[in-house]
Amino acid sequence: MYGQEENMREMLIAEYQDDVARLLKYLPWLASKSAGQVSSMYTGDEENKVIPIPVFDSTLLAFIKEVEKTKFVDRNYPYVYSRNRIQSHEDEIRLLKNAKITDMKLFKGILSKYVLGGRTKAALWSEGVDAGIYVTALDCLNRLFFTNTSDGKQMVRY
Repeated sequence: MYGQEENMREMLIAEYQDDVARLLKYLPWLASKSAGQVSSMYTGDEENKVIPIPVFDSTLLAFIKEVEKTKFVDRNYPYVYSRNRIQSHEDEIRLLKNAKITDMKLFKGILSKYVLGGRTKAALWSEGVDAGIYVTALDCLNRLFFTNTSDGKQMVRY
């Protein structure tokens, strides 16, 4: 049984390692932001008022596009929410912090809700920053996939 678990772990690391590394470059930026800092509403100038349009920080948009290029996008993310009975941000964060490397469907489901859901409800992109969902997910993925060496470098955790 132990051999099968170890084999599964190695397969997951091989499959997701590059995607995790690509997303981790955004972790310091996301950790330093809150929702008010990553979006604003454009309403036009004083003479020409328009319907308010959300305007997002370019780094947040780059992060969203990067996530969309990874294996962390799952269009069936509502299933993860119903299966795990996720009702709030606290539930999401608790589950992410307690996740194991074999719980990749959980990471995919939660990230997909904010990334894909943001296509139709743009406020979800900044909500993911404000609630700390992106930071928690990336921090947990970093902990699961990488370990820091004594000289400060990161190594893949096997």
